[in-house]
Amino acid sequence: MTQSAMYASTKEGAAEGGASEATRAFARALTESTEFQAFEQAAERMRHDEAAQRALRAFETKQQSLQMMLMLNAVSPEDQAELERLRRAFVEEPSVAAYLQAQEAVMAMCQAAADVLSKRIGLSFASACGPGCC
Repeated sequence: MTQSAMYASTKEGAAEGGASEATRAFARALTESTEFQAFEQAAERMRHDEAAQRALRAFETKQQSLQMMLMLNAVSPEDQAELERLRRAFVEEPSVAAYLQAQEAVMAMCQAAADVLSKRIGLSFASACGPGCC
């Protein structure tokens, strides 16, 4: 989604009925973007990829078994290496790699949207929304 499309969506919504309509138009523009659609498709493929799900379960099982030791920063080098190997095995699954790439694209789009909003409202949107925002 281009910055002009995001701006047009916001402007169009504001003209039609205020901030809540502008918010709905903006959200609709984001969810209809090619980046978001690709992200949704990648997430669906990853959820149904048995190899990716097995790799995730193996990583999570090992991580959970080491949870207390991880919190105490007392994991052996061997267990750290095994945990890292399992993490790499998971993220290197093709459907997971595609998902992570699509996620990065959505995050970049969200950051661009935040920049447009910040300019439009004269306030740093990203710093105002706190942790967990794009």
